[in-house]
Amino acid sequence: MTEITWEEPFCAEGNNCFRIGTDSAGNAYIAVAGQEENHLTDSREALRALILEIKAGKADHLL
Repeated sequence: MTEITWEEPFCAEGNNCFRIGTDSAGNAYIAVAGQEENHLTDSREALRALILEIKAGKADHLL
């Protein structure tokens, strides 16, 4: 089993808390805080691209 190092939860309004984690193999993980066993996995590069696109406003239509 891969050892995931989780960051502290990020909580937005309404207590929607997410955690981001990484492992030594270069994978990145996103999970709802408290449900880390049900995570999404991709490369760190993919996670970086997702975060940059969100910060650029490309997901604003979901708000």
